[in-house]
Amino acid sequence: MDVINEVEMSDEEEMEDDEERGSKESETDDRKANRGTVDIQGFKPLQLEVLDHIRINVIPETPVSTIKSIFQQNYLSFSKNELRKVEEQMRQAFSEFYQKLRLLKSYCFLNQLAFSKIMKKYDKVCSRNASKVYLNMVDNSYLGSTDEVTRLVERVEATFIKHFANGNRRKGMKTLRPKARREKHRSTYFLGLLSGGSIALVVAIIVLMHARNILESDGRVLYMENIFPLYSLFGFVVLHLIMFSANIFFWRRYRVNYPFIFGFKQGSEIGYRQLFLLSSGIAILALAGVVSTLDMELDPRTKSFVALKELVPLGLVVVLLLIIFCPFNVIYRSSRYFLLLCLSHCLLAPLYKVTLPDFFLADQLTSQVQAFRSLEFYVCYYGWGDFKKRSHNCLDSHVFKSFYFVVAIIPYWIRSLQCVRRLIEEKDGMQGLNALKYFSTIVAVAMRTSYDLKAGMTSKILAIVSSVVATAVGTYWDIVIDWGLLQRNSKNPWLRDKLLVSNQSVYFVAMVLNVVLRLAWMQSVLGIRGVPFVHRTALTAIVACLEIIRRGIWNFFRLENEHLNNVGKYRAFKSVPLPFNYERDYTRSS
Repeated sequence: MDVINEVEMSDEEEMEDDEERGSKESETDDRKANRGTVDIQGFKPLQLEVLDHIRINVIPETPVSTIKSIFQQNYLSFSKNELRKVEEQMRQAFSEFYQKLRLLKSYCFLNQLAFSKIMKKYDKVCSRNASKVYLNMVDNSYLGSTDEVTRLVERVEATFIKHFANGNRRKGMKTLRPKARREKHRSTYFLGLLSGGSIALVVAIIVLMHARNILESDGRVLYMENIFPLYSLFGFVVLHLIMFSANIFFWRRYRVNYPFIFGFKQGSEIGYRQLFLLSSGIAILALAGVVSTLDMELDPRTKSFVALKELVPLGLVVVLLLIIFCPFNVIYRSSRYFLLLCLSHCLLAPLYKVTLPDFFLADQLTSQVQAFRSLEFYVCYYGWGDFKKRSHNCLDSHVFKSFYFVVAIIPYWIRSLQCVRRLIEEKDGMQGLNALKYFSTIVAVAMRTSYDLKAGMTSKILAIVSSVVATAVGTYWDIVIDWGLLQRNSKNPWLRDKLLVSNQSVYFVAMVLNVVLRLAWMQSVLGIRGVPFVHRTALTAIVACLEIIRRGIWNFFRLENEHLNNVGKYRAFKSVPLPFNYERDYTRSS
């Protein structure tokens, strides 16, 4: 541990020294960069004729490149966008190579230091003076005497600063050696403030409901059918954010490298405190809206502002959308941009190459079906309903019923298209089976929705059969394929060989919860359409919350399995493919 700490301290001091001497040595380094810092024997610059034999490795990752890869086979001509992407790939390749060189340099130093400490300990215990001989052997060995790694580090720095930072050493070193983001105390302060305020507002709502006796009033049914679905949307979003912040906390605790798996840039990933802070902010806005609505109904002076109090939920949705699409550098812009980018990839599936963040987000969307239906209800309630009188005829509209089907099917359809694209590209039969799994879920959701809108014995039987099949297939896939559990020949009985959580009972509890929570959403087709003292709309919201909780549990074990075994076959190591391919006989053959 002392050796590791000393290595970390030396790295931090080295980074600080680079920043301090950045301005002083910028001119000197620019001259070095222009004439080449390191001279390697036998190295000759390539002539410009080599460009005639260069082709760009165009990977069909976007809709345009996917279409061009089908109809166009000439790769010698390329556009400015492709060149810009090539430059970005080269920049990333230099950065990754530089990080590996630094890691190798630290590894050499760590081994020398560890050997020195071991020999000193040996001399002390055995009362001998043998360390000098062995340390001289280590110093004279290739590990202790070579400076090849140092010269490579200097050459990479000079090349990167010259070609990718316009000779600015400070800018280039900032890219090559990004700082880890430090936690700020103000995040913790505002987290406590907003979470405490949310709890206080929940208490205020309970007091107002008791004062008005809403649970026994005549307008209870009207409120549950019109206002509750509007505010339940924020509950689904807040609960999902809380579960994901808990996922990040436990991923960090058990050292799951989630920033690398998701492909975040170093220092740009959002932490669990920031995500919990964001969920607390949304919760306090939604709860304040509920309190204001109830307060307007209680106060005779504000009871006349009917339109104002009914527009509060719509105003909150508009504020939430403005925050998500805000172009300014506020409220975690990099994370919002990453989310919107992945969302666009999901909506345009299968035109985009499937990456782990894209499929992971699509899986999250499958657990937010009720939230999408709440958004549909917003459009119907404020567009065609009489929101001033809290009345609507959405369930009598054929358009509303059609979209009630569509919004529930879209997330599963996106996942099935992603699986089809991976099946075509990777020739992996498991992706075909995964697509069939999501297709069975689409059938089950369609049958359940048909039964909800128009109850009947035939639709009930179809809904039960399809739901049982989808639940069985989904549960098996979650536990065996995604989590890698229930392996007979494992050294950990019925689990897997590699585990991060030392308490094995956690995995068995998670498997049981997954089965129970998957069965919860079958309540609508098993005859449980109402529970005493619980309105049907509230029961639907509770089931939707249970599904979000199940997804949160799935997230942790899915990424743990990916971290340990790379089951998704995405990024197994930090290797950036070079964007160019040099072929001597390419022009002749073409």
